[in-house]
Amino acid sequence: MRTVLMVAEKPSLAQSIAKILSRGNMSSRKGLNGACSVHEYTGSFVGQTAHFKMTSVCGHVMTLDFIGKYNSWDKVDPAELFSKAPTEKKEANPKLTMVKFLQVEGRGCDCIVLWLDCDKEGENICFEVLDAVLPVMNKPRGSERTIYRAKFSSITDTDICNAMNHLGEPNRNEALSVDARQELDLRIGCAFTRFQTKYFQGKYGNLDSSLISFGPCQTPTLGFCVERHDKIQSFKPETYWVLQAKVHPEKESSLTLDWDRVRVFDREVAQMFLNITKMAKEAKVESVSKKEKVKQRPLALNTVEMLRVASAALGMGPQHAMQIAERLYTQGYISYPRTETTHYPENFDLKGCLRQQASNPYWAETVNALLSEGINRPRKGHDAGDHPPITPMRAATEAELGGDGWRLYEYITRHFIATVSADCKYLQTTISFSIGPERFTCVGKVVTSPGFTEIMPWHSIPLEESLPHCEKGDLFPIGEIKLLEKQTSPPDYLTEAELITLMEKHGIGTDASIPVHINNICQRNYVTVESGRRLKPTNLGIVLVHGYYKIDAELVLPTIRSAVEKQLNLIALGKANYHQVLEHTLDIFKRKFHYFVDSIAGMDELMEVSFSPLAATGKPLSRCGKCHRFMKYIQAKPSRLHCSHCDDTYSLPQNGTIKLYKELRCPLDDFELVLWSSGSRGKSYPLCPYCYNHPPFRDMKKGMGCNECTHPTCQHSLSMLGIGQCVECENGVLVLDSTSGPKWKMACNKCNVIVHFFENAHKVRVSPETCDLCEAALVDVDFNKAKSPLPGDETQHSGCVFCDPVFQDLVELKHAAMRHPMHRGGQGKRQGRGRGKGRRPGGRLNPKKPKDKMAALAAYFV
Repeated sequence: MRTVLMVAEKPSLAQSIAKILSRGNMSSRKGLNGACSVHEYTGSFVGQTAHFKMTSVCGHVMTLDFIGKYNSWDKVDPAELFSKAPTEKKEANPKLTMVKFLQVEGRGCDCIVLWLDCDKEGENICFEVLDAVLPVMNKPRGSERTIYRAKFSSITDTDICNAMNHLGEPNRNEALSVDARQELDLRIGCAFTRFQTKYFQGKYGNLDSSLISFGPCQTPTLGFCVERHDKIQSFKPETYWVLQAKVHPEKESSLTLDWDRVRVFDREVAQMFLNITKMAKEAKVESVSKKEKVKQRPLALNTVEMLRVASAALGMGPQHAMQIAERLYTQGYISYPRTETTHYPENFDLKGCLRQQASNPYWAETVNALLSEGINRPRKGHDAGDHPPITPMRAATEAELGGDGWRLYEYITRHFIATVSADCKYLQTTISFSIGPERFTCVGKVVTSPGFTEIMPWHSIPLEESLPHCEKGDLFPIGEIKLLEKQTSPPDYLTEAELITLMEKHGIGTDASIPVHINNICQRNYVTVESGRRLKPTNLGIVLVHGYYKIDAELVLPTIRSAVEKQLNLIALGKANYHQVLEHTLDIFKRKFHYFVDSIAGMDELMEVSFSPLAATGKPLSRCGKCHRFMKYIQAKPSRLHCSHCDDTYSLPQNGTIKLYKELRCPLDDFELVLWSSGSRGKSYPLCPYCYNHPPFRDMKKGMGCNECTHPTCQHSLSMLGIGQCVECENGVLVLDSTSGPKWKMACNKCNVIVHFFENAHKVRVSPETCDLCEAALVDVDFNKAKSPLPGDETQHSGCVFCDPVFQDLVELKHAAMRHPMHRGGQGKRQGRGRGKGRRPGGRLNPKKPKDKMAALAAYFV
């Protein structure tokens, strides 16, 4: 019996697909990485009985990055990133050990069926999976086919079974187009970002952004927002005049007429028209026309339109809307939400989808009427050849989906029902009047058939007062004629919906990446989202775009990126060579980069006007070890210390508070220490600003505080305050926080584990002696007599926090409330209680892997 490995893009998808194919007759188990499950069953494959193993990845298995030293901002000239710097594929999330997991499950399998999402990114992940599993799978016999690709657009029984019965092959060209985009974005983005971040953060203190990033798609996206801002700023209002007339067709009713000239910008001319028309006493009907008009039902829904409506009507940001749509898809409520197509294929089961909605109280009446009277064929839209339009695939209730999930699902469903409904029809009556020599018009609309507006009432024709019955030549008395003075108004800031339209029009990004680019410019503090989801550029965003225009407008205009996107699409279609496109595009941007670097003074002139130099920013905090003058603490992102006398800047840990640490100095460089803290529930540790940026010992890296310093005698170092290896992560050491009393704690210097102990103790010190059982450092604890929890009213005790029974009830393990990425470890499934091997810095031993007795004693951490 052959074994078939099947891989989906997400764990929830794998479970849903396996349940459909096995008809629920399957067994499930957790995979070795703890994140993915494996569902097994027996079934038929290519006419033979086979054993199936369905599992998943969690998005991309691999990510592209520079190797070794090229990831260092300090050691490498950014210009080298365009060609010299080698790249490599690394695991996207090393903690998931996805490659090892796939190899364990793929070992000994005969065939593989790839159930990844059916878009270009999905094709790329297909080949990442194949690279991992093909070396461990059984070798094919002769020309036997072993690699299959399933193509599907929704998680329904019909679609999944149909995909299984019509398996194809993964598309290498589409995967290569994604590889090309990844490498271009990495090399171009990193080179520009590193250069301008280092240049400007070294000069200005109030940029309030930790990264001055550039992106081939991100920057033109910002450019659209700043272009609208510039139009608003340069707008000069003009005064104009409008002639307004009211007539009385009946004694108690009046009709407001619109002037055919619309408006004039000369007051004297406007006054002349007013004087002429005031001479007339009656308005004469010149013509009456009636026309039946049609408001067309919408085209079928694609991704861009869904994102536009989500932002404009539902108040959801594009990124948030996309996340909700993906969740609805994986749960089987809607079809695949990433599609450029607005045309349903001829064989699409429209009635089947409509029947699913026949019992929902919100639209059951409309749906049942359509099913009984017959549906209308949807309008012919654009067929991009990817997926069918976004369609509801099964019924749902507000209680099932809740909140934003229901609101988006409701819109998608109403839109689908509208596409198979009739057009809205209305009768438009236009009456033309003459008052003296001037012409005026009045228009009225009466709905004759509401059509799709019943299900999408926000598109309905507004109710208007019905026009009077009249014929050519009728005369109506004039109620009043007046001149209205008005002013032209500036455009408003771009909404997200308008920005999405511009990005689609100019080919910036794809339906999948558009939300990411918009989210990036918000996260980088280049724009802020105002009421009505309007995007207002910040000073930083405005200066950057103006600077790009000043140096090289093509860096911010959409033209060059649009051309690159076309080339990437040609790679996907097999019409362009991957290496040639990559080489040609990188060569263009390399030349632009060199010109940008040579001309950076042009952007710097704009920066000087909007931002303050480092020397004029921040508040004095701690003394420099070189000149012994006060350095200024700059709180704006990224927080740092600046010595204006030495003209040196020292980076600090982010996302916490910094304060002076008792005016104590580093024994190595005489800099005053500062204390970083993430809050009362989190971690805190002292650090030397100089050592943090210039590691003093070979075994230290940039960004290490005193809790990782290997100085053998400094009272603040790991050597003197380290107690034992972390109970959760492999490389961390639990270090006493000597500032935490009377609520004492020790914290891991790698992950976010915190151990609270000895509350209300007067003193806690790390002893030079070690535990006989686990070789952790012993701790000397001194309590006040009135608050001592020690037996026999003792006030002092020395022992091991891991092994000593006296300390057992005085120790509590917690996870710190950390926000900084460097402190996010230790949250996965706990491994064994091993304490690791080797010596701690300063000669003291790390706790060893415990014996069985030690494991039992340490169990109170669980």
